[in-house]
Amino acid sequence: MKVILRQDVEDLGYEGDVVEVAKGYARNYLIPKGFGLEASNENIRMFEMQAKKIEVRKLRAREEAEQLRDRLAGITVTISQRAGEEGKLYGSVTSMDVAAEMENQGVVVDRRKILMDKPFKAVGEFDVPVKIYQNVIGQIKVVIQPEETA
Repeated sequence: MKVILRQDVEDLGYEGDVVEVAKGYARNYLIPKGFGLEASNENIRMFEMQAKKIEVRKLRAREEAEQLRDRLAGITVTISQRAGEEGKLYGSVTSMDVAAEMENQGVVVDRRKILMDKPFKAVGEFDVPVKIYQNVIGQIKVVIQPEETA
């Protein structure tokens, strides 16, 4: 079934794209959630008329994403955790912890956009990529240090 995307859908396409998907996926997920419309001739013409607005919106979002990427380059996130003798953490540091600490510094990023393969389980410095927008990926430095005991 052909569907016109009304907004960007991860691993499927971008706003305004016409994509071929399974009927069940379209009828049960994309259309009811408002992510897509059935690709009838009427809807295709409507989206062609809105193409200029969509392009302007995408361009503006990309510029904002590039500005955020430049801001992220100077950010160092420092997290203190209880650690053992060899520098192994008793818990782990996840993307949720990194996102919360970034929010404390005034930068709001969705935790799902922080691309960590697995949680950090040791003390150290790590470079972590952050997907901001399509093809715009920033880097932040995460420093995990042992928590000082009183």
